[in-house]
Amino acid sequence: MPQNKFEFRFRGGRLCLDFAATLGGRYREPVERLAAPADLGRWFRLALSLSADVPAQESGLDDARELREALYRLVHPGTRGGPARADVELVNAWAGRPDFAPELSADARSVTLRSARTVEAGLATVARDAIDLLTGPWLERVRECAFSDCSLLFVDTSRPGQRQWCDMKACGNRHKVRQYRKAHAG
Repeated sequence: MPQNKFEFRFRGGRLCLDFAATLGGRYREPVERLAAPADLGRWFRLALSLSADVPAQESGLDDARELREALYRLVHPGTRGGPARADVELVNAWAGRPDFAPELSADARSVTLRSARTVEAGLATVARDAIDLLTGPWLERVRECAFSDCSLLFVDTSRPGQRQWCDMKACGNRHKVRQYRKAHAG
């Protein structure tokens, strides 16, 4: 099976925001990072620090994309003021399912997450994180990256609450380079 050529973005500061980032470039040519079930399994492994990719099927991928888009609309600063009932119901339905159970290792110093229904458990975990974000104090600090080619959402944990970029080394630097080139153009 071909490997997805796109890397996942873990810049949001919350599991649910990193999950929403599996669709990048929303305002130009979208980059689907969950192109195949194996991509979803790999995302769960990376995001939840699992020991192996989660086995996923096409139906799980469809469920993941549907949940991702509902989360994006519920959390996005421009749309969160008027949540769609269907989005709320979808997040609640996923959050109501069993998630991963922690299992303590024999040395009592590490933990493994276990579930018989791993994709469902992963989506339940993401949905619960979204509910925590949506009902907690950090929602007002969720921003969208100011770089014109980026649509990543992130929690602004800076003291003044004026962070503009999902990542200063990536989008912030690209913005500064564009500004410099524009100022020093020919």
